[in-house]
Amino acid sequence: MTEQSSENTPKNLGTRRIANVRMADFPNVDDIVKQGLLEAQRPPEAVDILLVNPPTPDGQLWIRSQHRVGRRTRENMVWPQVSLAQMAAMLDPVYTFKIIDANAEHMSWAAFEKLLDTYKPKYYLTQVTAPSLQNDMYGCFLAKARGAKTIAFGTHVTPMPRETMRPFPALDFILVGEPDLTIRDLLDQLEGKTHQRDAHMSRVFAEHDAAYVPARRDDGTVDLGAIKGIAWRRDDEIVLNAPRPFIKNLDDLPMPLHQHLPLMKYRMPMINGPFTFIVTSRGCTAGCTYCIKHVSYQYSVRLRSPRLLVDEIKLLKGLGVKHIHMYADLFTVSRDQVMEMCRLLIEEDVKVTWTSNSRVDYVDEEMLKMMAKAGSILISWGIESGSEQVLKHARKGAYPDRARQALVWARQAGIKNWGYFIIGLPTETEETIRKTIDFAKGLPLDIALFHVAAPYPGTPFFFEVVKEGWFRKGTRWEQVDMDKGTVLDYPGLPAERLLYWQKRAFREWAFRPGPMWTYIKMLLSDVSTMRTALDVGLQHLRWSTASGEAGH
Repeated sequence: MTEQSSENTPKNLGTRRIANVRMADFPNVDDIVKQGLLEAQRPPEAVDILLVNPPTPDGQLWIRSQHRVGRRTRENMVWPQVSLAQMAAMLDPVYTFKIIDANAEHMSWAAFEKLLDTYKPKYYLTQVTAPSLQNDMYGCFLAKARGAKTIAFGTHVTPMPRETMRPFPALDFILVGEPDLTIRDLLDQLEGKTHQRDAHMSRVFAEHDAAYVPARRDDGTVDLGAIKGIAWRRDDEIVLNAPRPFIKNLDDLPMPLHQHLPLMKYRMPMINGPFTFIVTSRGCTAGCTYCIKHVSYQYSVRLRSPRLLVDEIKLLKGLGVKHIHMYADLFTVSRDQVMEMCRLLIEEDVKVTWTSNSRVDYVDEEMLKMMAKAGSILISWGIESGSEQVLKHARKGAYPDRARQALVWARQAGIKNWGYFIIGLPTETEETIRKTIDFAKGLPLDIALFHVAAPYPGTPFFFEVVKEGWFRKGTRWEQVDMDKGTVLDYPGLPAERLLYWQKRAFREWAFRPGPMWTYIKMLLSDVSTMRTALDVGLQHLRWSTASGEAGH
């Protein structure tokens, strides 16, 4: 075969007739990429990876979280994306990155697309939840169209990775389970940068998995099947790899890069000024059948040391954040950890206020007094129901008498009580709902919210609903949301009645002198909380003919 003449080279094809153009005259696209020709087109602001909380489905504020649910926020809360800051810390400084919290920035899709063009990432990492699934996948589509490899993590994709990837071809990888080490390992293997792990990171990888095997071969290719904790595509097949073991010691994780988040945009009801999260532990020992937290971390519990927690609080205070939410599946899971953290905060005179969550059976009077002295001002309690029948079926393990005692102790210590209740767990009847409403009205609560039960994929509740045929016909994942209606249809207790009782529960609880005075104080305390107070009330009281009047 003779050497091609200069007049037939691709650069001169424009001077010849179209009829003479052959695909063979053009270089192979893979060869162009290998030569780095496309790399030269990347803008100067380009990053290796974009870590994204994407725009929301309806332009309103939403909550997305690494190991909790996704939903439109009825409390007007702007949810800190600490999980993105944590994963950024795992990648820094080997990889350039940018965190985009489009929810906190009230960002439109048009503005988001411009940022994709600006940062032109090689990799695009996003959170995915059931209620926002299709919306979140649109972000992957936009990033994929710009040449990025797309990666998802979260509580929806972990229990059903194949079912998520199959209808969304723009999604390349899923981080199944705990994502922190997996995202670093995936990028290190794809980019050939395992040798750039520092001594600490190398030790963490070596200690967390005795069977760890690098996926990059001697010839430079990558055996994707060897990377634990991912789902990926092999031609038309979706492959689910072996699970990655949990990080044994949470103190081995670098401190989240909070400074890369829009800290001043994060807001919480009844709190003046910005707030953010500190992750104090992962996992919960309780066995509640409806709880999505176990999907990511199962029933093991791993704690961060009180010393590191206090150091992180001090760092955040230096960044201008004076209120912290202790973010955990169950903050009070370890009494020793909580008491030691409180002791350090008091001894070192770290003047911050903080909130937390708890079960009513994981506190005592001395502990609550210590928490209040150390700056605790509010606890959110998962009370769920006033019916022992419903609580037993849900394996809650905490009953009404314990709830009343715990909330009295907290009130006496000077801590506000925020109660969460669930309408429509299995075995629920209109009589047990009535009992829950009366129970809530008799508790020392500052705020009470009533959700309709949501069977999130991967929970025992979900599998019970599937087995019994309780899903409404035509249910989509986007409807599995505590605040956008219900997907449940029980015999004798259809969706319309569940929604009716949800609205009625809040109306009965809120339209009394005590709760009304709480909302007034919220309105008067800070202009920024006015919309919060209105949203908490009005979003509960928007009646449609079907879900409201039809229930009378």
